[in-house]
Amino acid sequence: MEAGAGTPLLDLFRKGGVDRDIRLMAAQGILGLRPFEQVGVCELLASDPDPEVAAAASSLLKELAGDAPAEPATEQPSVDEEGADDERTALQKIAAMSPAQRLALAMKGSREERAILVRDPNRIVAVAVLSSPKISEAEVESIAKMANVSDEILRIIGHTRVWLKKYSIVSALARNPKTPLGVSLTLLPRLLEREVKALSTDRNVPETLRIAARKRMTEK
Repeated sequence: MEAGAGTPLLDLFRKGGVDRDIRLMAAQGILGLRPFEQVGVCELLASDPDPEVAAAASSLLKELAGDAPAEPATEQPSVDEEGADDERTALQKIAAMSPAQRLALAMKGSREERAILVRDPNRIVAVAVLSSPKISEAEVESIAKMANVSDEILRIIGHTRVWLKKYSIVSALARNPKTPLGVSLTLLPRLLEREVKALSTDRNVPETLRIAARKRMTEK
């Protein structure tokens, strides 16, 4: 995503309702946010009702403004930490983490871990995957095909212009039965004729989308 643009994680912080421990980690700069995201989050948290969160955000903002090197914060343990039990699966390790630890992992973990965390029942953890600096277009395309992610995740992808520049992501979203109907209908005019034809008879997608696809075919 482009610097200065809104990101899924920034949008969640703007809306409020983020747990206190996650706000504190963000204010301390240990979530692995991109520079513009870190500044944006700190600007929001500098007026946080929790004094510790507000103080940490204000302090980090001053360091960022002065380009002073911030003291490295102690990170929460990740599934890659040395000494972790290799016999435990990534899923088991993630299940044992707190929401704050899972959020940090969503930002800085591996592709395998992000594929698990994007389905996390905690909304902010799942959304954080889409804000990870490490996420690739190929991963976004894979997520767009998932029928077991929340519709909010698919809606965010469908409203992110930089990802919609890739046709395969547009196609995956339009064909995913879980994609919110408003998003699918918006993407329909961008599909190739063969995909519109396939949608017109696909009983896995909403009937309204099938009807719209058939109508589009008659207009050809």
